[in-house]
Amino acid sequence: MYRNHVKRTIDILLASTALIVLSPLMGLVALVIRLQDGGPVVFRQARVGRDGKPFGFLKFRSMSVGTPNVTSTQRHLLRITPFGRIIRRTSIDELMQLFNILRGDMSIVGPRPPIPSQEHLIRLRRENGALQLRPGLTGWAQVNSYDHMTEEVKARFDGEYASRLSFAFDVRIILRTLLYLTKEPPTY
Repeated sequence: MYRNHVKRTIDILLASTALIVLSPLMGLVALVIRLQDGGPVVFRQARVGRDGKPFGFLKFRSMSVGTPNVTSTQRHLLRITPFGRIIRRTSIDELMQLFNILRGDMSIVGPRPPIPSQEHLIRLRRENGALQLRPGLTGWAQVNSYDHMTEEVKARFDGEYASRLSFAFDVRIILRTLLYLTKEPPTY
C-alpha cells in the first residue's frame, strides 16, 4: 500500500508545499544564473528512471554553458560558475527536481537517477530490484556518502532501500539528508 499509493501522495504534497515555500528563493536563483552569463537557467539532462525509462532530469544550471555531461566520479572535468559553487554547496541546484517529482519522474526518496552511460550501475539496480522504483531527490546511498562509492556499493545501498522501503525508512533517510546537508560542504 505504501509503495504504490501513499508514497506518491506524500511526494506530491511535499513537492507542492516545497515549491510554494521556496518559490522566492528559486526565483532569485534563476535571476542570478541568468544575469551571470545569460545562458539558460535550467540544466536538463537525460537520466534513467523507473523501469529503465529515460526522462529529462532538471537542475538549476551551476556549470558554464557547454560543460560535458559526466558522472559524479568525473566531477573534476566540470566547469562550475562562481554562483554555481554556492548553489551546489548548499544543494539549491537540486530544487528544480521538485518539478520532476510532481511530474512523476522522481520521488522524494529513492535511488539517484543515473545517466544512461552508467550501464553497469543500471544493470546492478535491475538485478537487485532498485530500478523498479522511482529515482529520488535523496536516497539511502546519498546519506552514506554517495559520491565516494563504487557503483557496486551504490547498487548495494539501492537494493537495500528497495527491499526495506517503508514510510519509517523514508522518514529516516529524509532526516539523515537534513543532517548531511549541514555537514562541511564538498569542494568542487
